[in-house]
Amino acid sequence: MTGLLHQSVREQAEKRGEAVAVAMNEKRLTYGELEQSSTRLGRLLRDAGCKKGDRVCFLLPKSPVAVETILGILKADCVYVPLDPSSPAPRLAGMIASCEPRCLLATGPTAPRLEDVCGILDHATGALPSIGWMDPAGGRAKSPVRATFSVSDLAGYSTEPLHYRSTADDPAYILFTSGSTGSPKGVVITHSNAFHFVQWATRYFGIGPSDRLSGHSPFHFDLSVFDLFGTFASGAQLHLVPPELNLLPSKLVDFMRRAELTQWFSVPSLLAYVSKFDVLDFNDLPTLKRLLWCGEVFPTPALIYWMRRLPHVTFTNLYGPTEATVASSFYTVPECPHEPTREIPIGTPCDGEGLLVLNEALQPVANGEEGDLYIRGVGLSPGYWRDPDKTRAVFLSDPARGDPSDRIYKTGDRARIGEAGLVYFRGRTDFQIKSRGHRIELGEIEVALATVEGVRESAVVAIPTEGFEGAVICCAYVPASSAQVTPSSLRKDLGKALPQYMLPSRWTAMDALPRNTSGKIDRRRLMEGFRLEPDQAH
Repeated sequence: MTGLLHQSVREQAEKRGEAVAVAMNEKRLTYGELEQSSTRLGRLLRDAGCKKGDRVCFLLPKSPVAVETILGILKADCVYVPLDPSSPAPRLAGMIASCEPRCLLATGPTAPRLEDVCGILDHATGALPSIGWMDPAGGRAKSPVRATFSVSDLAGYSTEPLHYRSTADDPAYILFTSGSTGSPKGVVITHSNAFHFVQWATRYFGIGPSDRLSGHSPFHFDLSVFDLFGTFASGAQLHLVPPELNLLPSKLVDFMRRAELTQWFSVPSLLAYVSKFDVLDFNDLPTLKRLLWCGEVFPTPALIYWMRRLPHVTFTNLYGPTEATVASSFYTVPECPHEPTREIPIGTPCDGEGLLVLNEALQPVANGEEGDLYIRGVGLSPGYWRDPDKTRAVFLSDPARGDPSDRIYKTGDRARIGEAGLVYFRGRTDFQIKSRGHRIELGEIEVALATVEGVRESAVVAIPTEGFEGAVICCAYVPASSAQVTPSSLRKDLGKALPQYMLPSRWTAMDALPRNTSGKIDRRRLMEGFRLEPDQAH
């Protein structure tokens, strides 16, 4: 292999072009079809002016078309930038302006959001990227946004394999994550970063052509990288999970049965949510071989539920931030835990990776002691898109090595090393949380609140929960004098700037925020207040 992520599709198409590559609802794409359609799109994008290293954003719902789009962008030697169609238009416009894409691709269902985004960009910069509709010309005819091309134009392009200028060290994609300053950060990941993880994972998990993998995560989540390229590297089938099933546990499990999945990969909050509805039968899902989770702590009681009902399944915990490419460590649970309080480790490093638990002087702590968790190795991102200051703040030279190019990444997590060298996650050191798999900087919510008229000051905290959300976001606010603000009005105003998953669900108005002796907001007292008086904090 060349180390380019998209090359595996061509290799599979040459060996078994009639095999199913992607499935969703009634739609099926074979490897041959996927190779041809993505090659045509790659040629079209090049014809539209895309050159090596150009960014191409897409605003598409999860679908086989989105998979074709990702591959076509890579085949044009470009960098794919997936955007969440549910995010507010101002937030999307900020991301697009940041990465300065050559093209922006969309479909009919996202046309209203695209119109809002283009209006903001046109007002702010006076320039727009080329717009491409990834559905037939009829879709773009319904929108006032002027498009340069649509998929109807693909038929005129050749399916002959393209010559690639990209190398393994070039960026493959940029994923935006929540930023504490109010602006999302663009994490750059190279082909090599992702390729190394995919090679390790497919080998360790034993994935082959007979496997059927889940495609649960949206494409702006890095878990989707393994869903896509782990499938294609193995010649397996990718079954995209319709997003509407996330809140329908019985239908979600029925989907897993009907799709005859052999590998499932998702955030654990979904699995915990399913367990609360008790929709799994004993010895259910007979084709399932392995269940993987990443992105959050999986509550042990929920893990016990799944392991008792599926004794034939292997359960593996993965750990890793976006900046380290999908996952950097793993732990396969050897047996069903006997106690619901048992702590599940994040395990040991994946091949080519390293986990370091260090003190403030960047020296290793003794086994059993807590310290700051750092990652090194082949998965480390080059850094944040066009943000050298943020990059330097968390990507540091490894003090244990003489070469400045040997870097370690400061995760912001706390950890300890236990018996047998296993690493245990011990929480965060900052105001970042995980909720429903989303990485959220509470500071970004506070920055948005500061722009809301009628709020003098506010503070946002999160309370861990064993529910589907993983953490309840709570907001304490002080109304300005004579201002008529309510939780309902605040949610409505915040919803114009932040996606739904970042909106606080519990609110309390105060005359003044509590402060500690140094004058800082006493967030611990706020958290205790929300815990002790849940009925009054609404």
